[in-house]
Amino acid sequence: MSLFGDGLDAAVQKAFTRPAPKSAGAQMRYLVKQLKGTKAVAQMLRISQRTVERYVKDQIKKPRPELAARLEREVKKRWQPQIRAKAKEKASSTGGIVIDARARMGYTAPIGSTDQDRIRHLTVALPPGYAARLFEAQEQGASDARLQEIAAEALKEVYFQDGGRRAGSLEEVRFTDIEHLEFEL
Repeated sequence: MSLFGDGLDAAVQKAFTRPAPKSAGAQMRYLVKQLKGTKAVAQMLRISQRTVERYVKDQIKKPRPELAARLEREVKKRWQPQIRAKAKEKASSTGGIVIDARARMGYTAPIGSTDQDRIRHLTVALPPGYAARLFEAQEQGASDARLQEIAAEALKEVYFQDGGRRAGSLEEVRFTDIEHLEFEL
């Protein structure tokens, strides 16, 4: 479970123009069409090819909870790729991304400043450059820790330093103990 990766995916999924298939049969049929065969779907979902065929024919309607979760995740990962790409492109070039987080935040600064970590709830609009870095790192398979570092850099520049207007001597921002995290395009 990747907090940042899942958050970015959820933000992109809000741009979908049609809902993804809901029933297990419809989801299986969609994956069979996308992967061009029941064998590939069976291998991806770690079930038998015959089980996939039964779902496609609606002979089985209710999957086990763990299979239902894998099925939904795989469908959403492939659903409306052009819409997904346009949403990412818009956020990366002109729109930016909004991060809504409740977490422990603090910073390293010169002696005498109030750098104590504390729980903060921030809703901050990040510029397109940071949206591009987040999506690029996610596509390259970056870890959640790396995505968290990029978000911390963005919060340092946008929130703590206000685009260079204050706190110029800030060295590092700590962004830990995340209680809530949500992205909006």
